[in-house]
Amino acid sequence: MLPLLSHQQTLEPVYLAFLEALAADFDGEIDTRYSARIVQATDNSVYQFLPQAVLYPKSTLDVQRVMQLAAKDEFREVVFSARGGGTGTNGQSLTHGLILDLSRHMNKVLEVNAEEGWARVEAGVVKDALNDALRPHGFFFSPDLSTSNRATLGGMINTDASGAGSLVYGKTSDHVLGLKSVLIDGSVLDSVPMAAESLDTVDSRSLAGKLIANISAVCRDKRELVKTRFPRLNRFLTGYDLEHVWDDDLSQFDLSRILTGSEGTLAVITEAKVNLTPLPKQRAMVNIKYDSFESALRHAPSLVAASATVVETVDSKVLGLAREDIVWHSVSELIQEVPGKHIDGLNMVEFAGDEAEVNAKLAALEAVLAEQIKNGECGVVGFRSTHDKVSIEKIYAMRKKAVGLLGAAKGSRKPIAFAEDTAVPPEKLADFIMEFRALLDGHKLQYGMFGHVDAGVLHVRPALDMCDPVDEKLLRTISDEVAALTLKYGGLMWGEHGKGVRGEYGPAVFGDELYGVLQDIKGWFDPDNRLNPGKLVAPKDKGELFYNVDSAKRGSFDRQIPVKVREAFPDVMNCNGNGLCFNYSAYSPMCPSFKVTGDRIQSPKGRSSLMREWLRLLEAEGVDVEQLAKSKPLGWLQRAQNSLKAKDEYDYSHEVMESLKGCLACKACSGQCPVKVDVPKFRAQFFNIYYQRYLRPPKDYLVAGIEDALPLMAKAPKLVNALSQNSLSQWVIKKAIGYVDAPKLSVPTLTQRLESHQSLGYDLESLKRIPAAERSRYVLVAQDPFNSFYDAGLVYHFVKLIEKLGFKPVLLPFKPNGKPAHIKGFLDKFAASAGTAAAFFNELGKLGMPMVGVDPAMVLVYRDEYKVALGKDRGDFNIKLANEWLMEVLEALPQRELSGRGYTWFSHCTESTAKPGTAKEWSAIFARFGATLKVKNLGCCGMAGTYGHELDNLARSQQLYDMSWKEGINGTSREEILVSGYSCRSQVKRFSGFRPKHPLEALLELI
Repeated sequence: MLPLLSHQQTLEPVYLAFLEALAADFDGEIDTRYSARIVQATDNSVYQFLPQAVLYPKSTLDVQRVMQLAAKDEFREVVFSARGGGTGTNGQSLTHGLILDLSRHMNKVLEVNAEEGWARVEAGVVKDALNDALRPHGFFFSPDLSTSNRATLGGMINTDASGAGSLVYGKTSDHVLGLKSVLIDGSVLDSVPMAAESLDTVDSRSLAGKLIANISAVCRDKRELVKTRFPRLNRFLTGYDLEHVWDDDLSQFDLSRILTGSEGTLAVITEAKVNLTPLPKQRAMVNIKYDSFESALRHAPSLVAASATVVETVDSKVLGLAREDIVWHSVSELIQEVPGKHIDGLNMVEFAGDEAEVNAKLAALEAVLAEQIKNGECGVVGFRSTHDKVSIEKIYAMRKKAVGLLGAAKGSRKPIAFAEDTAVPPEKLADFIMEFRALLDGHKLQYGMFGHVDAGVLHVRPALDMCDPVDEKLLRTISDEVAALTLKYGGLMWGEHGKGVRGEYGPAVFGDELYGVLQDIKGWFDPDNRLNPGKLVAPKDKGELFYNVDSAKRGSFDRQIPVKVREAFPDVMNCNGNGLCFNYSAYSPMCPSFKVTGDRIQSPKGRSSLMREWLRLLEAEGVDVEQLAKSKPLGWLQRAQNSLKAKDEYDYSHEVMESLKGCLACKACSGQCPVKVDVPKFRAQFFNIYYQRYLRPPKDYLVAGIEDALPLMAKAPKLVNALSQNSLSQWVIKKAIGYVDAPKLSVPTLTQRLESHQSLGYDLESLKRIPAAERSRYVLVAQDPFNSFYDAGLVYHFVKLIEKLGFKPVLLPFKPNGKPAHIKGFLDKFAASAGTAAAFFNELGKLGMPMVGVDPAMVLVYRDEYKVALGKDRGDFNIKLANEWLMEVLEALPQRELSGRGYTWFSHCTESTAKPGTAKEWSAIFARFGATLKVKNLGCCGMAGTYGHELDNLARSQQLYDMSWKEGINGTSREEILVSGYSCRSQVKRFSGFRPKHPLEALLELI
C-alpha cells in the first residue's frame, strides 16, 4: 500500500520568519511547496541543491522589497540566488537559500527604438521571444545560444553568454548599453558608460557611488597586469570583467562590465538596455562532411579564413543520435549521405551580409571544396549549400539540440556537462582536442563533441554514471585534468557557460594578486556574502568557496533509488535537465501545460524531478515500488477516510499528483524531448499506485469505461442524446462529475449509415478464403471510439473514399483500444483491453490485408503503449494511419489534373511529434489528387482527448486554444481548413463554432 510520505524537509526558522514578513508587502508569489523547491533544485548540470523557497517578483520594486527586508539584522543569514531559464550547466543559479525567479513575471520587452538600434527589456525575457519582437523592426539580438528558446536575457548577462558567430557578433557584454540592478541594501544601481572626467561627480556616500569609485580605481591600477595575465581569446570570461570596465584609452568607464558574467554574485539584474544587430539581407550555409572529426577540426581554420560568419561543428556521436531523433526528418535532405562514404564529422559554415558579398564568398568556398574532394584533401567527402533561411534554421535547430541529444545515449553512462566549454586559441584547437580525446580514452570513456570551432570553443561531454560513486570521483579527476590541459594550451576551462561550482579553479587562472581584486569587488558589493554565495569568489574575510566540483549531485540522490526501480521508470530517470520542455513559443507543441501555467512543476522536467524524489522517499520508507504497483487498493471505506484526511494530512504524493493532473497526455514530450521523456507513461504508473490509497474521482471511471459503454449507447443514440444533452443533465454532469460539453452521439449511427454496404460485413472465415493475390485490394478499417460513435460521418466518408479509389473496404468490429483507461491510470484494465485487441489484430494480420485507422492518437497507442503493456505478447500487427496507407498506394492512383483547390492542414500535436513526416505525406497525397496543401504548425489546441472536457481544465484549455489555434483558424477560410485529430476538431467546434473537415473528407470531395 502507498505509505503516507510526510517527511518533507521543512524550512529553517529564519526563512519562515523572513517569508512571513515579506508576504505583507510583496506583489509577486512566494512558493514554499516542496514540489516547487525540488524542481528548482536542479538546472542543466549534475548538481542538486534544495532551496528554502522560490520567489517570483513582479517588478524591480518587488526585488527591492526583498533586499530591503533582508538588510534587517534578524535576517542576515538569509541568502539569495537569481534565476532565469535554469539552463546553467554548472549549478550557477542553484542555492540552499531563496531563489529569485525572474522568468515568470519579469519577462517583457519594454521598449524598442529601431531608429537608434536598441531595446530595453526585463531580465526574464527569453532570448528568442526578444528576437520575435525585434524581427518586424529588421533587427535581432545576435548572441546565439543553443538554449535560445528558453534562456533569459538575465541569465545571458550573468554568464556573459555567446554562441554561434561570436567572432562576428561578440558576447552578450558587447551588446549591453546599460543595466538596472538591485544591490544588497535594496538600492537601485543604474549602470551606464561614464566619461572619466565625470567620475569625480559621483556621490561617494551611496553604495553605488562607493562601487564606482573603488572599481574604477582598482581596474585602472591593475590594467597592465590584467592584459598580460589573460590570453587574447574571444571567449575568455573572467567572471568580473576587470579589463573592459575601461575602454582602450581610459576615457570611458562602464560598471556594467563587472556585472556581466558575475552570475548573480554582485547584484540582482532586473532590466537591461541592449544594442541590436540589423538582420542580414542574405544568408547562405554550406554543410561540409568529413571522413573524421579530426579532419573537421583541422579544416576549420581555413573556413574561418574564408571570412565565414559562423563555423560550427558536430562529431559522429551527435550525428548518430540526431539520426534517431525527430529532428532528423527536417535536416536529412540538407545534409545528405555520401554514397560509399561514412560521415564522421560535420562543419556548418554560414555567410551573412549583403547579397553580392555572400554569394561571392560562397562561390569561392564551393570551388575550393570541390577541388579538395577531387584531390582527396583535408578529409572532405562532400558538401551541400543552401540560401534558404528556413533550411538554415533547421540545421541550427539540429545543432542546438545536440546538448540534449547526447543525453539519449544508450546505457547508464550519459554524456554530461562539467568540462564542456573549454576555450583555447582556435589555431591550437585540433591539437588540444586530440590530447583531450586521449585523456578521455585513457579513462575508457565515451563522449560527444560539438561547438564553435571558429572561436576555439568545443563542447565535450564525457559519459559518466552519476549514480555510480566511482564515476562521481572520476568526474573530479577529469575536471582537474581538463583544467590543467586548457592552461597548458593557453586557454581555460570556462569559455562560454560560466563558472558556477568551478569557481575553485579561479586562483590558478587569475593568480594571487588579481584573485584578490575579485575578492575585494565581491566584498564591496556583498560584504556578508549573501548573493549566490559559494560561487565565483567570496569576500576575503569570509573564507574559501563552499561550493566546488564535489558539491552535492543529483546522482547522490538518485542512487538511493534501487536499480530495478530506476529500470521500471526509465523516463523519470533519463531526464537530464536540458529544459527543452521550457520552450516559450506558443507555436511549439512541447508541453502545453507549462506554457499555460508558467509553473515549472507543470513540465516534463518538473514532473520527472518530482517523480524521482517520490521514488527516493518510497525507498526511504522501505517500500518495494514494483510490488506496490501490483498491489490491490485498500477497501473503499479506508480510501474514503484517507481522502477526507488529505486536506489536513501532508503527503508528498499529493504534490506529485498536482503536477501530473495538469498533464494533457498529448505525448509531445515523447517526440520533442531529446531524451524522449514520456510523461503520460509514468503518469499512468503513478495514478495506478496513488489510487491504491485514495479514492478516484467519479469522472475517471466515466472515462475509463467509455469504450465499454459506447456500443451500448449507440443502440439508442437519440434517447441517450436526449438524456445527456438537456440543461438539467448538463448541470448534473458538470456539478456531480466535473465534465462540460459532453459530445453528442452520431445520428444516424455508423451502422445505420453503412446498412446499404453489404460488402462491409466482417467475417474472418470469408476473408481467409479470398485468394492471396487479391488481398491487397482490401482495406480493413479499424474503428476507434470517438470517430465511430461521435463522428460517424468521417468513418463513413473514409469507407466511400476507399471504394472510389477502387479498393474494397471491410469495417472491422469495434474493439476497445484502451487509451482512455490508460490516461487515467487503470493499467490492469488497459492491459486487458490491449491483450484482447492485439490477439484480434494479430489474427487479421496473417491475412496480409492493410489495416487502417482514422484517428492518429488512437492508432499510435497500438505502437507505443501496447509495446510497454504487452511486451512480446503484442505481436507484430500493424495498423496504419490513413495517410500512411495512401502513401503506399499513391503510385497506383491516377494523377489528377490541378483543380485549383487549396487546403491548409492544422497539425495534430501527438501525430506531428510521433510522425514528423506526416505533413509531407499529406502534401504529396493532395498533390496526387490535384490540390495544394499548406501546413500550419501550431501548439496544442487544448483539448487533448478528455482533458478539455474536464471542468477543472476548461480555462486552461481555452487559453491554449487562444494562444495559437484561434488566430490560425480565424485567419483561414473555413472551407480550406483540414484537421486530422478528433480532439482538435472538437475544440475548433467548441471555440470557433464549426466542425472542420478531416483530410479524408477533402479527398473525397476532390474525387
